[in-house]
Amino acid sequence: MAKGLATVPGRDEAVSPWEVALAQFNRAADHMGLDEGLRAILSQPKRELIVHFPVKMDDGSIRVFTGYRVHHNTARGPCKGGIRYSPRVTLDEVRALAMWMTWKCAVVKLPFGGAKGGVVCDPKQLSTGELERLTRRYTTEISILIGPDRDIPAPDLNTNPQVMAWIMDTYSMHQGHSVPAVVTGKPVEVGGSEGRREATGRGVMLVVREAAKLLGISLIGARVAVQGYGNVGSAAARLLAGQGCRIIAVSDVRGGAYDPNGLDLAELDEYVRANGTVFGFATPITNADLLELDCDILIPAAVENQITAANAHRVKARIVAEGANGPTTPEADRILNERGVFVIPDILANAGGVTVSYFEWVQDLQSFFWDEEDINAKLEKVMVRAFREVVTLARSERVDLRLAAHILAVSRVAQAIRLRSIYP
Repeated sequence: MAKGLATVPGRDEAVSPWEVALAQFNRAADHMGLDEGLRAILSQPKRELIVHFPVKMDDGSIRVFTGYRVHHNTARGPCKGGIRYSPRVTLDEVRALAMWMTWKCAVVKLPFGGAKGGVVCDPKQLSTGELERLTRRYTTEISILIGPDRDIPAPDLNTNPQVMAWIMDTYSMHQGHSVPAVVTGKPVEVGGSEGRREATGRGVMLVVREAAKLLGISLIGARVAVQGYGNVGSAAARLLAGQGCRIIAVSDVRGGAYDPNGLDLAELDEYVRANGTVFGFATPITNADLLELDCDILIPAAVENQITAANAHRVKARIVAEGANGPTTPEADRILNERGVFVIPDILANAGGVTVSYFEWVQDLQSFFWDEEDINAKLEKVMVRAFREVVTLARSERVDLRLAAHILAVSRVAQAIRLRSIYP
């Protein structure tokens, strides 16, 4: 077993996202014979900011929240990465997500390094006013790091275009003029890009389509299960249904809905708008059981550590496309590979979002905007090229797709560091 994986078996359930990210990196570094100096640079973040900030609540009381912003690497360009709001946010999680963003940008050849941010809070328990005040104060606290040429945030778990608009406005107020390029995933009316909202899900659809071609699987009637029917999962489901797939199960934090004959997505979306959940729309199913359904394509698009050593033996899908970041633990990865499951890793599968974020950043910088058809065509070109490069490397090196994607990404970042050299 590779050195990077040897640190996790036997305690698969306990590993943190940061341990998973490091194990994946070390496995690639071992395979490449990466120089020890470069390994040391890339195995830890460049900088980490922890902020504790007060917010006035609607009842007049003051609450202090904790937030993070982590930069993993800047060798290929300014940092790029989302901001999440969740009571589960930890520094280890943000570190891992920042590292994965570095690799994700590199694997699709974007001129960015990786960053991530988060605030420990439950946005569902906050009013709109409280959420806005929290966002603006957090933005002010991290403004020492962000900027259109330094670090460009984006939406992530429990954040959305409105939150990005507040961030952009707050940063702009400090600068004295509008700076739309400081953040991506904004509403189109304030410098956002057409096609951004469904970009991650579209990227998932594109790599699934390419994988199906490679494996000789017809998408007509192919059975798809989606864990996490949020922005990414719902867009991937809708676009795969457009390719002829049958969406047999979806889920969210409250549970899932299952119909072996296929769910009517238009009716499902109406149900979600009315009830705030997919649970109750069709035959109930748990998130755990959804992962083990008899299906052709499984899309884990929720959170980390969903496919583990405990359930990987029971995954029946032929293709697993990781719409979420880090949904598969290293030990589960090994089991799936031994069983011949075609795993499309997160740093490739869900790179559509950051790709269109890059398009939005470019459009904002030049104040010239493209139509959605043009953006979708550019996204398809990037995703298909990256998929084929990863598959080609996997075949030539006789490794799985995750290792191939990491080798490709790490080699590109390492080469950028070599070319820039070490200052001073």
